[in-house]
Amino acid sequence: MKKFISISILLFLLVFSSGFSFNNKMSKLKSLDLDNTCIDWFFIPNNDFRTPEINDKLNFKLSDYNAVYNGPKSPKNKSLYLTFDEGYENGYTDEILDVLKEKNVKAIFFVTSHYIVYSPDTVKRMVDEGHVVANHTKHHYSMPSVTYSNEVFSKELTDVEDRFKELTGKDMPKFFRPPMGKYSQKSLAMTKDLGYQTVFWSFAYGDYEPNNQPSTYYAKKHILGHLHDGSILLLHAISKTNAQVLGEVIDEARSNGYEFYLLP
Repeated sequence: MKKFISISILLFLLVFSSGFSFNNKMSKLKSLDLDNTCIDWFFIPNNDFRTPEINDKLNFKLSDYNAVYNGPKSPKNKSLYLTFDEGYENGYTDEILDVLKEKNVKAIFFVTSHYIVYSPDTVKRMVDEGHVVANHTKHHYSMPSVTYSNEVFSKELTDVEDRFKELTGKDMPKFFRPPMGKYSQKSLAMTKDLGYQTVFWSFAYGDYEPNNQPSTYYAKKHILGHLHDGSILLLHAISKTNAQVLGEVIDEARSNGYEFYLLP
């Protein structure tokens, strides 16, 4: 009787795993047939503290591919989600981390393989202080440009995962920020097939050129003037201005009824 039960359990597991493998393969095959037209992420800002409109010409739903640009809203207060893109280090991330620690705010840092290799101590500090370190690819390519090969596409994400685990001993959380905001229906589907949530944004500004930084006055006014409930804010940690204004932005946002959260 025990032998019969053991064999039955084994057969069930084999059938279950075969079914899962089949469904997974079918999902990937469907992804290969999708439109790979490259799309640039954009949003249309407003001055009314409302969630901005996005591209209304898409013939698919972002939610079908586990992609978001605005985060969950809290019943307690208005919510904000702070994210930073990290391709290389420019000397300001530790200052940003100092501010986040002082203000007790957690953020998501989207990092490339290059960043992990050349800034390991900073990455370990992010993890140790409770921030999420997430995936921004190996080479920072436009993702639609690498959908021609499952292997090449996957490597853009798994290389970052492997380097992160080697450094920290932890699995990388499954959040993904498409480089340059470039995507296609096909790239979104392939990203989802790898178990990731694609995280776009509902706020960003011109903070990404180290030699052409906005003034602190403009930065504070622009960021605070475009807050909205659930906003996923994209900032670049190479920005001297962001390091200078972050503390005041956090304080003023809180005084206006907002609180900062991590994406679930």
